[in-house]
Amino acid sequence: MSTIYLRSIFKYLFLSLFLILQSRTAYAQNDASFRLLDETNDQPIAGALWQYDHQKGTSDADGLITFQSTGEYPMFISHVAYGAWEIAYQELNMVIARGSYSLPMESQVFFPATIVALRPKADEVIKRDLSYEEKMAHDAGALLVDIPGISSIRKSGGYGFDPVVRGFKYDQVNIVLDGVQSAVAACPNRMDPPTSQMAPNMIDRIEVLKGPHQLRFGNAFGATINFAGTTPAFSEAHNIYGRISGGYESNGSLLRSEGQLGFSGRNYDLGFFASWSEGHDYKAGNGSLVQADFLRGSFGSNLGFKISTDQLVKISVIRNLARDADFPSLMMDLRDDDTWLLKAQHEIKFSHGYLKSLNTAFFGSLVDHLMNNKLKNLNPRMMNASTNATTNAMGGRSEAHWQYGNGSLYTGIDIRADQAEGIREREFLLGPNAGKTVYDNAWQNGRITKSAFFSEYQYQKNSWQLVFSGRMELNQGKITDPQPEFTEINTETSVTQFNPSFSLGGIKNFDSNIALGLWMGRAQRSGGLTERFINYLTVGLDPYELVGNPALKPEVNNQIDLTFQFRRNNLSLNVDLFASYLQDFITSRINTALNTRLPNSPGVRQFINLDKALLTGGEIELNHTLSQYLTQRFSVAYTYGKDITRAEPLPEIAPLELRYHLKGKIWKKRLQPEIGLREVLEQSRISPEYGETVTPGFFVADFSLKYQIIETLKITTGVQNIFDVNYYEHLTRATAANRMIPVYAPGRSYTISVSVDLR
Repeated sequence: MSTIYLRSIFKYLFLSLFLILQSRTAYAQNDASFRLLDETNDQPIAGALWQYDHQKGTSDADGLITFQSTGEYPMFISHVAYGAWEIAYQELNMVIARGSYSLPMESQVFFPATIVALRPKADEVIKRDLSYEEKMAHDAGALLVDIPGISSIRKSGGYGFDPVVRGFKYDQVNIVLDGVQSAVAACPNRMDPPTSQMAPNMIDRIEVLKGPHQLRFGNAFGATINFAGTTPAFSEAHNIYGRISGGYESNGSLLRSEGQLGFSGRNYDLGFFASWSEGHDYKAGNGSLVQADFLRGSFGSNLGFKISTDQLVKISVIRNLARDADFPSLMMDLRDDDTWLLKAQHEIKFSHGYLKSLNTAFFGSLVDHLMNNKLKNLNPRMMNASTNATTNAMGGRSEAHWQYGNGSLYTGIDIRADQAEGIREREFLLGPNAGKTVYDNAWQNGRITKSAFFSEYQYQKNSWQLVFSGRMELNQGKITDPQPEFTEINTETSVTQFNPSFSLGGIKNFDSNIALGLWMGRAQRSGGLTERFINYLTVGLDPYELVGNPALKPEVNNQIDLTFQFRRNNLSLNVDLFASYLQDFITSRINTALNTRLPNSPGVRQFINLDKALLTGGEIELNHTLSQYLTQRFSVAYTYGKDITRAEPLPEIAPLELRYHLKGKIWKKRLQPEIGLREVLEQSRISPEYGETVTPGFFVADFSLKYQIIETLKITTGVQNIFDVNYYEHLTRATAANRMIPVYAPGRSYTISVSVDLR
């Protein structure tokens, strides 16, 4: 015992002497710096906020932190994807000597808002980096369903997954690329939702911000989903890097591939990306064949160029195409979808004064979409129908960042103009109208322009973090090609509305590893292109035709979020509860006074405002590191929706869902087995008026095994839906041929994928 005690004293004295020497050295040098790195891949961590004594700053694009060291204070580091960390002053001196400090990536649900550079309500942020398997995905919407609280509306077996966040959907969810750019679905039935245009292999991460609290990047009525593109990675010497991946799924013979090739130097980073996927009909758990053919390709390039040490220009070009995608729940299929996403961004930083940076970006999104029924097996074929539609979304934003002591202020303006046009052509082959062709103006060349001023103030004092944000938006909508059948019931075709939104909240961090957050927000949103201008098309949950209403009042979301986080050692618990009181909620009602345009339509729905509605629920997530070899994650999500005016359930609300993941890391983390379990309960809270029926619950299990053969070569294999369960999601639409038959999910499928990454 005495020997161990003497050894401990010796180690302590030796360590103390070493730290004293390091401290003196650091103090004598005064100027200190080190790089912040990702523990997994040693990549630099940019955008992390640090505080040392009275000094504050942000790690640069190379992860570099530079400060004046005295050797007497700890350093506090915060990042939305890595959490909050404290480096004791003794350890800090060793970090300076080593030149780097590594942080492990972790999912953040609760996080102090003041350390977040791009998003205010950081306790609501779930940030996940994409693996190479996910980068091969042909539809970014499919990547969202693993996040608690997110489901998707599916009208196809393999394409066009439209996200629903806590019951909020369509234009109630703000979907953006790099916080500025989006696309507008050209298909009135949203075969091509904005998420389908986000190329996963050109995306580094996905950020989900729940609630009306993120107001800087658009009207965040129910949530904001930000697809963050790749960040320029400059290098001291000229460098060539690349990646190529390929995969196969047995059920549906689905082939995926993607690749990257880039060139970088001290002042430039030019990257080229491409992906190609093709799938076919798959078998459900009961052995039935589900139509799921599709072909998808994405090609693009990113250029980052340093004009000077303080100025950066980024240019992005993405070209998406889709061909012959089956949509069994709709009367037509996608035949051609061609999209261009263009963006240019300029950022300048200032080292003196209160103004720290100015960021300006411009974008254009052009979608050309063709759908028809020629792939449908119709017997008898009464008519040939097709719609050629186009949409344009153009705009820009400029934002200034100011720093005042413990507070940060963001101010800016943005503008976005959305336009849609398309003609449906119906050629009658049989019946009394045989030989005739009828043309229906689907969008009536509707246009909506949104101009806004936004501001956000973040303040940090001791254990408190506070955020105040606001947005003032002018919404101008009009029809430039009105149709007689539409103006007969809608006398107003041009409407201007003013939409104020604001949010305030804060986080209190306690010494007991507990943090509490309270957020209150009010967001106001005008109707979208479909809600205002759609002209007698079947675009809803049931087979009724829908007609727009330009005179819709803006809907209002009054929401409160209460968040709780407990963190200790290898355990973290995150709880988020919300309640949303909705006024003038936009929905639709059957109008028996209106006549249908198609003979087989049961009637017409018109968009209206519902006086009062309620959405409430929450998510719970538990992360636990069992050992250095084993981690587990459990989550539960539930949303309750109610039409208060009529005391009825709201339609399209996902049921209670539970998820469990167990992941191993052995052989120096080179072999990683993972088991995923998912339990979804029966959804009996339905709206029969919208054609909803009770959805049975189900349980599915998946298994995957990842192995890093060498540093540059990875292989993954697995089994999806191990027990070959026959099931369908509540938000999945029924088939158009038989409304009693849903579009079932895939049965058992074996997968394999390989990736070669050269950097």
